[in-house]
Formats: sequence, C-alpha cells, structure tokens
Amino acid sequence: MLDKTQIEITKAKVNKMKNSKRKLHGLMLLSLLTLSGLVGATQPIPAAWFETFKQQASPEQLYDFLYLLPKGGDLHNHLSGSNFSEWWFELATDQQINGGYRYYTQIFANMCQNGNALEFSSIGNFLAFRNIQHSHYEQLGECEKSQYKALNELNSAEKQGWLNSIRLDKSGEGRDEFFEKHWPRLNELMNNPYIQAALLVKNMQAFGQENLVYLETQVGARNMLRADGSFFEPADVVDIYRQRLAQKDALSSGVTTRLQYTLLRFTPDAEQQLEWIYRFVDQNRDLYVGINMAGREDNDKGYPLRFLSTLRKLRSTLPAVDLAIHAGEVDEPNFHVRDTLLLGATRIGHGVNLIDDPQTMLLMRNGQAMVEINLVSNFLLEYINDYSQHPFPEYLRTGIPVALSTDDRGMWDSTMTDEYYVAVKQFNLSWQELIKLGENSLQYSFVDEKTKQRLLAQYDARLEKFIKDFKRQGMNMLKTTQSPKRGFICQYYSLCKP
Repeated sequence: MLDKTQIEITKAKVNKMKNSKRKLHGLMLLSLLTLSGLVGATQPIPAAWFETFKQQASPEQLYDFLYLLPKGGDLHNHLSGSNFSEWWFELATDQQINGGYRYYTQIFANMCQNGNALEFSSIGNFLAFRNIQHSHYEQLGECEKSQYKALNELNSAEKQGWLNSIRLDKSGEGRDEFFEKHWPRLNELMNNPYIQAALLVKNMQAFGQENLVYLETQVGARNMLRADGSFFEPADVVDIYRQRLAQKDALSSGVTTRLQYTLLRFTPDAEQQLEWIYRFVDQNRDLYVGINMAGREDNDKGYPLRFLSTLRKLRSTLPAVDLAIHAGEVDEPNFHVRDTLLLGATRIGHGVNLIDDPQTMLLMRNGQAMVEINLVSNFLLEYINDYSQHPFPEYLRTGIPVALSTDDRGMWDSTMTDEYYVAVKQFNLSWQELIKLGENSLQYSFVDEKTKQRLLAQYDARLEKFIKDFKRQGMNMLKTTQSPKRGFICQYYSLCKP
C-alpha cells in the first residue's frame, strides 16, 4: 500500500503529464494553423494560433469550429427542459414509440365553471396548450372536453402555436413564462416513462453530434403514469430507462449517460421527498449518480439550510450521495452558495450571485466544488441584462472551477455549441480555457472513478484527432460542416440556417 508521500508524488506525476499534454495540444494547433496560412511560423507561444483564428475567422467559421470541437460533458441538464418542441410533438403523437398513449391539448376557453367566464392564461382555469393524456380526458365533463383537441388533429397553425408554447421565442417572455407556464403546459407528457426514455436517447444523439462524450441529466421515476392512468412503480420506470439505454441507437451515440434525481425543494414535504430520493439513488447507483435540488430561489421556502438536518441524518446510516444544487440563480445577494456547500454539494448550479459573496469565492478557489455555468439560461431568464454583467470570466480566471452547460436548452431553442460560442465571443476565451472547460465537465462529473478516467482519456483522444484532422484539412474542414443553428443563435447572433 502506498503511503501519503508516495500518493502525493504519484498525483504530481499525473498532473505533470496532463499539463504536458495540454501544451502539446497547443503546439499541434499552432503547427496546423501555420500550415493553413492562419498563423506565421514565428509565433512565440502555443496559444497564439487560436487568437489569430478568432481574429480572421468569420462568425460562421468560428461557430462551425466550436461545433466540431470536442467538449466533454453536460452536467446541468433538465431532461424535460432539454427537448426541442418538435421532439415532444413527434413522440406525443406516435403511439408506437410512446407506449400507446394518446394526448390532448387545451386550445379553447369555454364557460364551464358555474357559468363564469374563464380567466385567460390562469393556470387554475385555462392555460393554452396544456397537455393531458387520454385517461384524464375521459374523466372530464362534456364542456371541459370541448376545450381540448387531440394533438394529432391540430391544424398547421395550431401545431405551430403548440410548438412555440414551450420555448421562449417572443420578446418579453422571461422567467415567469418559463417557470409558471412552460412546465404546466408539458404537464402529463412528462409523466410518460417511454417518452422520457426516448427523449433521453434523442439528447444523447444530438450531444454526440456536437462531440460531447458524457451527459448527466435530471429525470425522476415517481408519479409516472400508465396509459390507463394508474401509476408505475419507480423500479419499473428505472428498468424502462435501462432497457432503452441498452439499445443500439443509444450505444452508438458515443455518449455515456448517467442520471440525477431532482428534488423540488420548496414543496411542503420536501424533507420527506429527500429521504425517499436519497435511498432510491443509493439503491440504483448503476444509473443514478446524484441528487439535484432545484426550484425557484426567490421562493424562500426552499432555502438550503432547511435540508441540513435531513442530510446529516441520512449520512449517519447511508453512504454519501453526490449533491448538485441550484444556488445563486437569483437577483439579490444572499449566502445560498455558501449554505449549499455546507450541505455537502460539490457542484453549484448557476452561481450568478456568488460574485457578491467574496468569502465564499475565496473558499472555492482551486477547490473541490465547481460552478455549472448556464450562459443562455441566465440571459433569457433575465438574471443578467447583458453578458457584461455575467461573473463567469471572473470565476474562470480566478481559479474557481467552472464548466459550461445547457440547463433547459429545448426551451431556449439552443445547443451546447451556442454556449461555447457565447463564451468565446463575449469573453474572448483562450485555447487553454476551452480545453479546461471540457476537462472540468468530466473531472467534476459524478460517475465512478474508472468511468471518469475512461471519459477523460476519450476526451483527450478526440481532441488529438480533432487537431490532426484540422492539420490535414485546414479551413477546408469547416466548409463541409453542417452545424445545426437553432432559434437562439439566429435571433441574437444572426447565425441562421441557410
């Protein structure tokens, strides 16, 4: 057995090898861009190649370059929010894939409650494009049924309205539209485990095309509905996920996937929910690797220290479960990030207001906890007015571990490449910083150590291949790239589909 001194020597050797590899990546790219005519042969430092590339490349070329770039993983991803509208519609209307379910959506506001007119857009009464399954629809009275229409019977205008209803695509839409309407609209679509499993694979395939190797997404197993309206047992739901992930199309995506279980922390019974979730994750560690506490931070009922005694009780008899907790996603300064660290979290979701807590920033420098940065989300939900207000570059450049992630990208109509493009354009990232973001997204993942080292090696190998391919092809490599450009990047950066 190695003593502590030998262990530290071994760690130092490993770190030295990693640093040497990063320098080699920079030197290789300097060489390849010299051959491509972008960098002169006398450039003195390895990172100079990327600086020249940023200056000379068009926005389309930079975007395509970042699309092809190996990116590591996505660690802050809500599965139900990560799906593009057309995916939801496809699966909700295809009974061969979705387990035989049929869905209806609310599109008419009729006077069905005690003769009083319904208040438009009130969740309690009428919410346009709220979805229910057939078993629920059959329980409604005739007047209530008249408010709904089968999804597969929508005309083209109604379908487009449905698609737009679960993405932020209009001026003035922000966090209230997102939190209070998007999720209630999806409603019972989220309670179909066959749809969730199929969407999981669609995400893996899409992320694989963007050259990610890992996805750690949030999806639950309770309150899932059968087509007849009865509930699945959580163990049966997890088996549906396992079986779907074992199929050929999932395996061929090249993306290793693990799950987190989400706790909605401001509910009255959140402590009891946490106890159940903790035990469930502990019993299903082959697939579930952590717990994520989510929910609006401006709802004070979900304050972090509410759960300290519950977690201490659980850890007194059960092995530790990794925690990633939303914190700092709020307008005003508070100590939620600090309190989240006290709970035992090693990943902080968002962390926007960490910048107002210098003592906790100092604690996190070069530490064991990482901040999951969601640039598109923070902008669209108006936690920043523009990117000059975002603390990401300060964290990155003062030694606080960070990685880019997509949050609810389906509702933003965006991609991981968008996150990288925003980061490079707004904060002038260097080549070394790009590489570090990818490494952090794997190093701070919750997978077991053996899998983590395999993913890091896979990331390094893909990076080396990317460099060699670019060295061989130069800028011609970008000419044949078919990078998908969706709504966000088109609307805000004028990078649109041809």
